[in-house]
Amino acid sequence: MFAGYLQFSYSGIWSFWCRMNSEGVKPDHFTFATVLTGLAALSSLKNGLQAHAQLVKYGHGDEICVGNALVDMYLKNRSLIEGTKAFEEMPCRDVLSWTQMAAGCLQCGQPAKALRVVEQMKLVGVKPNKFTLSTALNACSSLASLDEGKKAHGFRIKLGSDVDACVDNALIDMYAKCGCMDGASQVFHSMRDRSVVSWTTMIMGFAQNGLARDAIRIFESMKSENAELNHITFICVLYACSQGGFIEEGWRYFLSMTRDHGITPGEDHYACMVDLLGRAGKTAEAEALILNMPFKPGVLVWQTLLGACRIHGDMEIGRRAAEQALALDKQDPSTYVLLSNMYADSSNWADVTSLRELMESREVKKMPGCSWIEVMGDSHSFLSQQQGST
Repeated sequence: MFAGYLQFSYSGIWSFWCRMNSEGVKPDHFTFATVLTGLAALSSLKNGLQAHAQLVKYGHGDEICVGNALVDMYLKNRSLIEGTKAFEEMPCRDVLSWTQMAAGCLQCGQPAKALRVVEQMKLVGVKPNKFTLSTALNACSSLASLDEGKKAHGFRIKLGSDVDACVDNALIDMYAKCGCMDGASQVFHSMRDRSVVSWTTMIMGFAQNGLARDAIRIFESMKSENAELNHITFICVLYACSQGGFIEEGWRYFLSMTRDHGITPGEDHYACMVDLLGRAGKTAEAEALILNMPFKPGVLVWQTLLGACRIHGDMEIGRRAAEQALALDKQDPSTYVLLSNMYADSSNWADVTSLRELMESREVKKMPGCSWIEVMGDSHSFLSQQQGST
């Protein structure tokens, strides 16, 4: 019954667990592993803690499948300290245990720790698999650590045919995030079977690294090979057009979505078009596009227009965009920051002060910026310090 709940309906697993306990049926290690897996999927830390207490009462904690499920439950609830403790208390760990721990560190915003877990895993003699490698590559992408990424690439070569396209896609993404498009291209062209993710990652990689024309070239190659196109592919190519200022190509791709491929443009596609027009100084045309959208515009498109107005000093349209964005979400700090910067660029300090006072009255806080550098293989992150803080 528990296994059935895992397949069809996670929501009923806790009430069924309580029923089992009330009827005096003692759980075994398979029961605990199944229930903890379900609670991990539900992100139910409160119930997970109760299940952990019963696990201590009944035993079965030494079973590797139970330990893995317990660690996964804590990490899926972003409880890294408790998850690490449960992991370290496991008497025996397999490749799933280590991979789960590394992925949990990454999910909790600790990519450097995720890489350390993978290194420790290799030191104790546990051979990583393709899932471990994908996790390590994603951690390298988060850190933009090319040196660590190249080490992971070397291990991917050692694994040979034991990996699939998902690993190579993560490898492409890692090189792109690290600004090494030559490395990304080598991996891409070495792949026998390229999925839509492979093509899309290359398009976005070129666009993010200022190579918009190359991004469009890849997109055209994708079409000529009759590869599958999806809505994310079009987000990437429209973003490339925006970065390169290719208005004519952008309109052509945008209009072809529905006409040629049966893909209905979403808010992200409209935001890319607004950004494309806004960067070119066509803020009025961008506003008209928003007002003629077939669905209600969200915060994203109005913020995109506001950002363009700030660049070109269009105070009138910028104010209207800010009003629309704030009407949809008064707590999003991005709108306040963009509007404040627009006022500051025009030396309108009175409005800047009023806006900051409004943010304080609404208790809107901007998250501090973060940057990092890599020194001798170690990554060091830095947060911007607010004035008056210690």
